[in-house]
Amino acid sequence: MNKLKVLITGCGGDIGQSIGKILKSNSELFSLVIGADLNEEHAGKFIFDACYTLPRCYEENYRLEVLKLIENNEIDLVIPISEPELRNIEKNQYHDDFFGRPTIMANQKSLSVGFDKKITSDFLAQHELPFPETYLISDYYKDKYPILIKSRDGSGSKSIHLVNNLDEMVLYQKIYPNFIVQEFLQNDGGEFTCGLFRSTSGEIRDIILKRKLMGGFSAYGSREENPMISKLLQKLAILLDLKGSINVQLRLVNGIPVIFEINPRFSSTVLFRHMMGYEDVLWSIQDKLKIPLDLYQINHSITKFYKGFSEYVD
Repeated sequence: MNKLKVLITGCGGDIGQSIGKILKSNSELFSLVIGADLNEEHAGKFIFDACYTLPRCYEENYRLEVLKLIENNEIDLVIPISEPELRNIEKNQYHDDFFGRPTIMANQKSLSVGFDKKITSDFLAQHELPFPETYLISDYYKDKYPILIKSRDGSGSKSIHLVNNLDEMVLYQKIYPNFIVQEFLQNDGGEFTCGLFRSTSGEIRDIILKRKLMGGFSAYGSREENPMISKLLQKLAILLDLKGSINVQLRLVNGIPVIFEINPRFSSTVLFRHMMGYEDVLWSIQDKLKIPLDLYQINHSITKFYKGFSEYVD
């Protein structure tokens, strides 16, 4: 296989930069790794061969500018990272032919289910998988607190609020009329972030990380072996007809894994997982290009991860 030239959009964020590091560390496979984002004020230029700016994905000239970037750099493969871009692709059902190049992302069904938390809940209920009770905020009148409210289509902890009583709920219903209400799951059994990959031939691979959050991101975690969680993940992959890589978040409640979020994209732990032997970025590329997948070989010398910070100056 000839070396590939790759464009990663959303290169200003942690996920895009982590994937950039993965590809740059595999110089035998990739001859050029460039990034694009809304602005230049990020550390991507210290990671990528070059960084460019693009308009917002809903702006009229977005597609033209992406195609120009692809043509000028003779790009072979595109990896869209930002959720707005992925949602735009899912909405318009562009997928492989949107950029005119093979595009690395999860399949349409996984995107549709994962990007709407109410649809996620309904999907899990339909297939009798453990899930927290979930309601539209306008439909919640139970006297059961504490309870969580979340952005229906957002991700991250910034759009999550803990509601302790009816007075607070009435206030939040006015402020966030489009949010959802979700059962507050006790954390006695721990919280997990799980990588889930399924190839076009149906091979399923997963990794389970028990994590601790700090400031809304996974600050510390350890790789775990849990047959019950793995069984749940494999069932989910089949029900989603998953193709590609997604991230599943869950908690153990009374020993039962309960899924509370499906993120149909690469996770912020993607680099940690890669170092542990779970190389879902490379597998996704190999699968898209119809190349036999590398073996899943767990790096048993690495069992824990710690999120740190890097400083760059220019």
